[in-house]
Amino acid sequence: MEVAYYPGCTLKANARNFEDSALFACEKLDIEIKELSRWNCCGTVFSLSTDDLIHHMAPVRNLIRVEENGSNRVMTLCAMCYNTLKRANERVKADPESLEKLNRVMYKEEVDYQGNVEVVHMLELLRDEIEFTNLASKVIKPLNNLKVACYYGCMLVRPEGIGFDDIENPSVLEDLIHVLEGQPVDFPFKTECCGAYQTVDKPDIIAERTDQIINSARNRGAEVMVMACPLCAFNLDHRQKITRQVYSGFRGMPVLYFSQLLALALGCGTETLKFDLHYFNPEPILKEKGLI
Repeated sequence: MEVAYYPGCTLKANARNFEDSALFACEKLDIEIKELSRWNCCGTVFSLSTDDLIHHMAPVRNLIRVEENGSNRVMTLCAMCYNTLKRANERVKADPESLEKLNRVMYKEEVDYQGNVEVVHMLELLRDEIEFTNLASKVIKPLNNLKVACYYGCMLVRPEGIGFDDIENPSVLEDLIHVLEGQPVDFPFKTECCGAYQTVDKPDIIAERTDQIINSARNRGAEVMVMACPLCAFNLDHRQKITRQVYSGFRGMPVLYFSQLLALALGCGTETLKFDLHYFNPEPILKEKGLI
C-alpha cells in the first residue's frame, strides 16, 4: 500500500520519536510512505470565524501538494495537523465559493485545488485498511500486559464528522493496544483537554490538568499513557516537572506515542524510539516488562 504523508513541523523536531517509530511501523506493515514535497505548516489551528478564510490557505496549500503528487489522500500522524487539514478540506469541499476565493488568491503561485483529497490519520488507516486482526500476526514482541491508559485529547475525535471515532467513548487506541497484547486501562479523563496552548503563558493551568489526567490514569492502574498529539505529549510529559513543583504529592508516569508501542511490538530497537526525548523516562517500566 502506498500513501502520501504529511509530517508537519513538530515531527521533524521535538517529536522525532513519533515520526521515526511510525515510519518503522509502516515499513513493517508494508505501507509505503511518500512524504509530500514542499509541505508547509498546516496552520496549527482551524479558524472558527466564518469570514477568516485566509487562515485556511496554509492547509489548502498542503492539499494542493497531495494532488500535485498524483494522490487522492494523505495520511497524518499529529492529531492537530489531522484536525486542521481535515476541517479546512471539508470546509472548501462544502463551500465552492470559499474554494474559488482561495484559488484566486493563490493563482500566481499555485495550481487550483480541485477538492479531491481525503485526509486520514494513521490510526484510521491501521483500523480500517490494514485491520487490527491482520496486524496481530506481525507482532513479534507482545506488550506482556503492559497497563496502558489511552489518551485522546480533543483533536482526534472532535468535532463530530471530523473525528474518526466516538466522541464520548472512543476505542481505536484501546483496540490497538489489545492487538499488541497490552492491557488498556479505561479512565474518565481520556477525552479531556490537556490545556493546549495555555502552556505558553499559564503553565499553572497545565499543571492542574496534568495532575488530574495522570492521577486519573494511575488510580485506574495504568503504568504508561499513550497518545497521538505532540502538544498533548509536551503538556502531559514535559510539564510533569512543574506539576511536581505545584502538587507535592504528584507521581509521574511515562507518556508515549502510540507509534512507539506499535513499533516496539513489531521489533523496533530503542535507538529509533528515541526515549531521550521524553521528560519521564519510560525505559524502567519497559525493562521490567521485558520489552527492551
